[in-house]
Amino acid sequence: MKKIVSFALALTLVLALFAPSAFAAEEVNVYNWEDYISDEVLEMFEAETGIRVNYMRFTTNEDMLVQVTADPSNYDVIFPSDYAIERLISQNLLETLDYALMPNSQYVLDWLQTPGYDEGGAHSVPYMWGTVGILYNTTMIEDASSWRVLFDEANKDNVFMMDSIRDTIGVALKYLGYSVNEHSQSALDEARDLLIAQKKAGIVKAYQVDETKDKMIAGEAALAVMWSGDAAYAMEFSDDLAYVVPDEGSNVWVDGMCIPKGARNVENAHKFIDFLCRPDIAKLNFEEIWYCTPNSGAIELIAEEDAELLYDATLFPTQDIIDRCEFFGDIIAVQKAYDTVWRAIKTAR
Repeated sequence: MKKIVSFALALTLVLALFAPSAFAAEEVNVYNWEDYISDEVLEMFEAETGIRVNYMRFTTNEDMLVQVTADPSNYDVIFPSDYAIERLISQNLLETLDYALMPNSQYVLDWLQTPGYDEGGAHSVPYMWGTVGILYNTTMIEDASSWRVLFDEANKDNVFMMDSIRDTIGVALKYLGYSVNEHSQSALDEARDLLIAQKKAGIVKAYQVDETKDKMIAGEAALAVMWSGDAAYAMEFSDDLAYVVPDEGSNVWVDGMCIPKGARNVENAHKFIDFLCRPDIAKLNFEEIWYCTPNSGAIELIAEEDAELLYDATLFPTQDIIDRCEFFGDIIAVQKAYDTVWRAIKTAR
């Protein structure tokens, strides 16, 4: 009898261990950018839902795409940018979202509810948006209204470039008068030659990403290509810093929240996205990372607390800034050409 009972208990334990619900019930696997969420928000989500957040980080869209393409089921919620969302949709790597499970999505700003990179918002909910521009030290640089300043030999060893293929090549293309989505080999070659000449002239201090904001706060360079939220963060710590979207135009971007195809915790993923769309939570994230929130409810809360923030063009770009910017589109058709140009730039000495 004891053997029968022991066998029954053992069988119950085995079934419990290998039942699908055991893997999916109380966790959500989140893959987000570095420094891109409030720790308090993660703690609040776990406390309110009982769902453990397994939080992983990436630095560029390209790094994220490699990992998600290799096995999308490793993640439940990912945060790709617009052009990366477009590519993931084309490769059938994103689940269709169930908006009935995300009532807080109603707060997404109207102009972002049906984006061109994701028709009808079927696969993504906007998380943050912003621009790419120049963060500069006003004690060293008087005028950074043109991308030209990044290529001026007067600023030798004083420029931080962004270690991001789309952003950096996009900057060069805009300065040369092209679209950030240029496909022609001749234009890409021009951008390559410009960026290589910049390196060989000793203008570039380093190619980097997340560490740049702290180095600009410390006064280690005069100029940096930077995302608007990182610029706003740095400006909070130094009155010497200012941010501008150059006259030639730039990139305006949106980072979305998506559920990869085959995600193991789809219901929990919807709960996580919905939680981040709650106005008070969206406001907490805005206050933590200083990127533009696409959440109308959060904007109302910000206005009640500090309406002047809404007039800060770094945090909330004006229409004239937006009008001279472009969204990145997917460049999969010319990816090899971009990769070849990028390798030549990065290996130039």
